[in-house]
Amino acid sequence: MESLNILKSHVEVIHQKFGVKRIGIFGSFARGEEKEDSDLDVLVVFEEGQKTFDNYMDLKFYLEDLFGREVDLVTEKALRPQLEDIIMKEVVYA
Repeated sequence: MESLNILKSHVEVIHQKFGVKRIGIFGSFARGEEKEDSDLDVLVVFEEGQKTFDNYMDLKFYLEDLFGREVDLVTEKALRPQLEDIIMKEVVYA
């Protein structure tokens, strides 16, 4: 899980710079099934009062630069009810 290790090595910066409380990966990268063209699915929880459009977009761009691929950045509250249980069981937090 190279992507998780990369995320873990940047987690302090991510917390401080973007107001993130918790961040993790799910989907093909969490399952070890990623392909060269796979996007990276990231679940994020922001600190109280830190979930702003700017923090969200800046974090998305930061992660895309960090990983060199498209990032699908999702907040817990934005999860569709029919997928929430699956994603919450699969997510691996940094």
